[in-house]
Amino acid sequence: FVDSIHPTINIEGFFHPLLNDPVKNDICFTNDQNLCFVSGANMAGKSTFLKSIGLCVYLSHLGFPVPARSMVTSLFNGLYTTINISDNINKGYSHYYSEVKRVKDIAEYIKEKKRVFVIFDELFRGTNVKDAFDATLMITRGFTGVNNSCFFISTHIVEVAKELEKSDKISFKCFESTLQDELPVYNYKLKEGISSERLGLTILKNEGIMEIIDEIAKNEKNEVH
Repeated sequence: FVDSIHPTINIEGFFHPLLNDPVKNDICFTNDQNLCFVSGANMAGKSTFLKSIGLCVYLSHLGFPVPARSMVTSLFNGLYTTINISDNINKGYSHYYSEVKRVKDIAEYIKEKKRVFVIFDELFRGTNVKDAFDATLMITRGFTGVNNSCFFISTHIVEVAKELEKSDKISFKCFESTLQDELPVYNYKLKEGISSERLGLTILKNEGIMEIIDEIAKNEKNEVH
């Protein structure tokens, strides 16, 4: 642990401990950065990366060994995540409103506790694309001004990253993939920059869903005749 004015995170060779053969990555924040913006295609490794980071921070603050080769970190007053947020039938909250409430809770906690480690996995996925874009951009820009906390935000709405490119408070990281015989191949290695890959439709087509639907429709048509 280090005592520094700005939040510090420097982890080498970290990985998710529940994977049999994990790909190890490094992350390092400079003194003038407080937000890591992670982009990449579906299934490229964004969520696993964020969970791995969260586990390292959590375990280190318990005094336990961390799944990494080495780690240097500030002491944080809390760890907040928005991983796997769902709707709440009992409270009448939609998925989107649950996300909004979570972000509000985080902001209020930071206001009270100051130095907090925050993970946002796919912000505002519970609303339409336009609102998700505008809300993610607004919240991300807002949190870059909170210098006493550390933020990790993932998204596959890469247009948001393009709007934020000029900010020197943001570290842009991405996961890349390649297509081999129309099948996506992932290396799960964290790289500098912004991903522009879109594989969602390719993954959908590869599952042969439309062929199944067409066959159902064809069978129904034959049964009518």
